[in-house]
Amino acid sequence: MIFVPLPFVVALLLLILLVRIPQGEQSSQANRPFLALVGLCAVQSILVGLRWGYDVLDLRFLMPVVASCLPPLVLASFRSLIHHDAAEADGVRWLHAAPPVVIVGLLLLAPALIDAALIVIFVGYALAVLSLGRAGPDALDEARFDGAIAAHRALVIAAASLCLSALFDLVVLLDFEWSRGKNAAFLVSNANLLGLFLFGITAIVAARARATPMPPIETEAASIAAQDREVLDRIDKLLVEQKLSRDENLTLSRLARRAGVPARRISGAVNRLAGKNVSQYINDFRVAEACRLLHETDLSVTAAMLESGFQTKSNFNREFRRVTALSPANWREKARSAAT
Repeated sequence: MIFVPLPFVVALLLLILLVRIPQGEQSSQANRPFLALVGLCAVQSILVGLRWGYDVLDLRFLMPVVASCLPPLVLASFRSLIHHDAAEADGVRWLHAAPPVVIVGLLLLAPALIDAALIVIFVGYALAVLSLGRAGPDALDEARFDGAIAAHRALVIAAASLCLSALFDLVVLLDFEWSRGKNAAFLVSNANLLGLFLFGITAIVAARARATPMPPIETEAASIAAQDREVLDRIDKLLVEQKLSRDENLTLSRLARRAGVPARRISGAVNRLAGKNVSQYINDFRVAEACRLLHETDLSVTAAMLESGFQTKSNFNREFRRVTALSPANWREKARSAAT
């Protein structure tokens, strides 16, 4: 008779639950952390089954690394139910790669400390998850009103599951100390899977409570366009009236200071309205000035290049060809021929 370890059954149940998460195009993108969480729980269950059901000993190196990825995913999943500024989210996102990196380091340098490190990671993230919902269901402002209470309960259960997993890890650690791991297989293959299954259930509940991303509002788009136009008009005035484009040392930060506008807003306005980056936008003004000098004066090409704000011939020639599709000398010859 074929032996099917309980962890494989749990993995199958988790995969079944995975398809219950809303899968529409917008929903799938919004629920990506929950999808990843349920999928990782299924993978961990399979690894547990192979390790303790079929004695695949080499997996003992992979399992703690995968386990260390679970707490950050739990936090990221429930954090997606709270509106955060994009810059703030980007600023802390990289920190959540620390747990698996720490575990890999311990595998190489101090394997005896892995269990203790996992306990600290799970308890620490449990406290972080609880802090997300400390204001109650209203804290989950990206959850639908009809699902916010259920999502908040799922958040509390997920935090409890992290603590439960930490407790089981502690019991397994003590079992190895007291009885050389005599009961470890039973504890990991059965009790610890309860935490994985709870993660899957809470992910389903929370994902179903998440609202479908709202399409951009036309009035907001119009407001952004108006703000972009105001920023671009201010930049154009500096470049033309104050001849700021001729400053060979001009940078985005200097331009932002002169305009009194954050550099990010200038870059966004140029990208959205002009369809190019700020460097190309400034060089358009410089090329226009170079064209004027080449047409109206007898300055050499090099002198016109320097007067218009360029510093190197290679950059000048490249940008001049980008704008006019001609070399500076050919453009001058063509322009003067057309004038006669």
